[in-house]
Amino acid sequence: MNTLKTGILLTFLTLLLVFIGRLIGGPVGMVTAFIIALIINGVSYWFSDRIVLAMYHAKEALPDEAPQLYQIVGDLAQKANLPLPRIYIIPSQTPNAFATGRDPQHAAVAVTKGILNILDRDELEGVLAHELSHVRNRDILIGSMVATIAGAVFMLSNIARFAALFGGYRGSRNRGGGIVGLLVMTIVAPIAAMLIQMAISRSREYQADSSGGRLSGQPLALASALKKLHSMNKKIPIKANPSTAHMFIVSPLAGGGLANLFSTHPRVENRIEALKRLDADLQR
Repeated sequence: MNTLKTGILLTFLTLLLVFIGRLIGGPVGMVTAFIIALIINGVSYWFSDRIVLAMYHAKEALPDEAPQLYQIVGDLAQKANLPLPRIYIIPSQTPNAFATGRDPQHAAVAVTKGILNILDRDELEGVLAHELSHVRNRDILIGSMVATIAGAVFMLSNIARFAALFGGYRGSRNRGGGIVGLLVMTIVAPIAAMLIQMAISRSREYQADSSGGRLSGQPLALASALKKLHSMNKKIPIKANPSTAHMFIVSPLAGGGLANLFSTHPRVENRIEALKRLDADLQR
């Protein structure tokens, strides 16, 4: 179901890009902006793992430095038929974790020191199963595709804004432009693209929870871990860059109410309920 939802949202995002490109300058403007966005996000796709690991000062752990961590990841990778990812430890007491890498052969799993201190073995296994599920589900690739299209939407919106300032937008009236078209491109379209991007991210989190619960065989342990991590991240927030917030297993950013609409993560309470339902299904 989450895979179908991701496909539908990607389709809507693509149609939004086509619509804006048509309003601005026809196919040529759309293709040009898309190619530029593709190059930018392509660089990010190939080098994002090094960038984000360096951003959080993550250090690769040796087997003798973190034997339990290596054992859990190794067992889960074998069960999931995945190569053993590189394992990193982030020197932060805020408990959290993320996976990165462009494909299973170049994957890395990073955990904070804090998560190793507060989770028991079953809970840690649930978290690592969630992260390996992101690798197996190719969520880094999906995220890059979404970022490419959303980036092109934002770029086209900026082009429209500058064109309007310098009077270049008048020529788009015969393509259905005018004031309404300008408002759609510069205000509505970027917001819509961002909401779709957030919705896809939330859908992939639900999918990783489900896949991770099945991989570890203990959905309730993952649910327990999520509850602890959510609570501790509110008490001891990590200094996270908003552009990387979607990578963590629980959001490192504070927010509530209307902010949940723009969150990259589903509400933890909803994730826990879904894991409880999964556990009941597995018990049958």
